Amino acid sequence: VSTSHLQLAAFALGTVGWILCTVSMGIVEWRVWHVDNTTIISSGIAWVGIWKVCFISYLHVSPGYREQFCHKFSGYDSFLPHEIYAAQGLLLIAMFMGLLGLAATVFALRNVYMGITHRTLIAPFFLVGGFFYIFAGLCVLIPVSWNFYSVTHNQSIAFPPSYYMPSSPAVQEAGAAIPVGIVAVIFLLLSGMFSLSYRFPMTANTIMK
Repeated sequence: VSTSHLQLAAFALGTVGWILCTVSMGIVEWRVWHVDNTTIISSGIAWVGIWKVCFISYLHVSPGYREQFCHKFSGYDSFLPHEIYAAQGLLLIAMFMGLLGLAATVFALRNVYMGITHRTLIAPFFLVGGFFYIFAGLCVLIPVSWNFYSVTHNQSIAFPPSYYMPSSPAVQEAGAAIPVGIVAVIFLLLSGMFSLSYRFPMTANTIMK
């Protein structure tokens, strides 16, 4: 038990990182667009996520009230840029890999705290969990970095007319999902390094298999 404190920390960090990865997938504010034409986008702000785009409109709503309109993306939308397609696939992979990392770490920690001293039931699972955490972190890092690059270069998206969105904003900025994703990357990579740092103790009572 005394040799697995870092791995316990890895489990805690991995859990938080996996949760943040999942949260970033659901947040629509990946890219925040500021538009000049407020005829339909009444607030002048639209939120572009990896699954949908949303904005506030006062049209067809009683005075003093507002309504949020969202258009969901489908797998057949050819107008979506590559970074959004990449984010959809890589974040799903990251969520699955992070879950496998947590399962491997839990199994190894269970054996440690139950006093099971078989090397093959502890060390390999910490190593596997570490690789899963790191792979998950890299899968989050790529779309987060790519979308942040698109934001800083004010890249446009050719939305169809039915979306009531301009093809390019006046200004755009990074939404809440990007910093959440960055924190998820840090936690997942740290948990991976902590898991990989495990060294099985060599004692006279150790049962080697």
